[in-house]
Amino acid sequence: MNFNKSKIAVIGLGYVGLPLAIEFGKKRRVIGFDLNKKRINELKKNKDYNFEISKKEFKLYKNLVFTNKIQEIKNCKIFIATIPTPINYKNQPDLNLLKKCCEMIGSIIKKGDLVIFESTVYPGVTEEICSPIIEKKSGLKFNKDFFCGYSPERVNPGDKNHHISNIKKVTSGSTPETSKIVDQLYKKIIKVGTYNVSSIKVAEAAKVIENTQRDLNIALINELYIIFDKLNIDTKSVLDAASTKWNFLSFKPGFVGGHCIGVDPYYLAYKSLKVGHNPNIILSGRKINNEMPFYVAKKLKKNMKEKKIDYVNAKVLIMGFAFKENCPDFRNTKVADLVNGIKKYNKSKIDIYDPWINKKDVKKIYGFDLIRKPFKKKYDLVVFAVAHDEFKKFTKNQIKDLVKKDHIIYDFKNLFRYKNSDKYF
Repeated sequence: MNFNKSKIAVIGLGYVGLPLAIEFGKKRRVIGFDLNKKRINELKKNKDYNFEISKKEFKLYKNLVFTNKIQEIKNCKIFIATIPTPINYKNQPDLNLLKKCCEMIGSIIKKGDLVIFESTVYPGVTEEICSPIIEKKSGLKFNKDFFCGYSPERVNPGDKNHHISNIKKVTSGSTPETSKIVDQLYKKIIKVGTYNVSSIKVAEAAKVIENTQRDLNIALINELYIIFDKLNIDTKSVLDAASTKWNFLSFKPGFVGGHCIGVDPYYLAYKSLKVGHNPNIILSGRKINNEMPFYVAKKLKKNMKEKKIDYVNAKVLIMGFAFKENCPDFRNTKVADLVNGIKKYNKSKIDIYDPWINKKDVKKIYGFDLIRKPFKKKYDLVVFAVAHDEFKKFTKNQIKDLVKKDHIIYDFKNLFRYKNSDKYF
């Protein structure tokens, strides 16, 4: 098998697929495919609504075209699938989009072609679910007529320091020869190198535990936050003190949403239960992190009550709605749970401001109306829920302009603390 000059189809042009298509497009012929016609039209105009790729970066690719027509990718020899893998309402893996992608690939795949998956899954999905679908649809035989690879994505939305080319890439293949081919393919675009593993299942497992480990570490800190809050001890001061030891891991309290850390542990838990083991720690961490926004909502009610603020009719402003800082992605944002938690006792309309978010999309999905500017009125309660850089630039006077005389500013992300002090603006 020789794929050195083969045309590549990157299927799915979101946070993972677009940067990948751009990088490969600098080296060889690439077709970026997405079923979303609106997305394709935007990309053809060098626009990325995720703000991951700038107009300048679009101009760097030499051999990349975009399409939403399946027939235009049938002549490719390599298909790289970067399809979302969400969970359903029962917190179980939802592989429907991935399965449909496999059916589509099966309808156009040819003898000798290579299919590489980057979607986060539990160990076994590529070889036990994806390849059989392609086999059935195409009539070809896996590992005889076509081959598969798995190279998990490690994209961090909003992070301008860690780009695809400077993040080490784990690679694998369905046969030893395929594994080498996949590894060499990615080495051409990954400046810091690759890490080739012994099997696809090892690569799948490595990816899913990356986010599971982070989820559990945040869950521990969230639980410590709850304990110290009840003991009237400042959590950040405790963490700062503990961090003076060389091997203390630096994690902070937070809302764990998004499409990775808040989702991937459920994939591993699902597979664990299937083989007869109850993943107690993993699911316990998920429970703590899911409950965190509601704990904060109750805490705010208590704080307002202590300050004799009418929490039922209090004017509330939530600063930030994205699932993390400096990105427009609000999938599975836990700020929505915070808002709903406050709404259980507050009857006023809660204002939400986020400079990164498409207001129409939030209205369509969550039913919330985002305000355009935050300084038009004064509030009883202001919650800084997301650490956007724009918020960090607020001056002391600007923050004072947001609030009434008797108020609460809940700086959940510690944006405005003085160094070595518990004081806030």
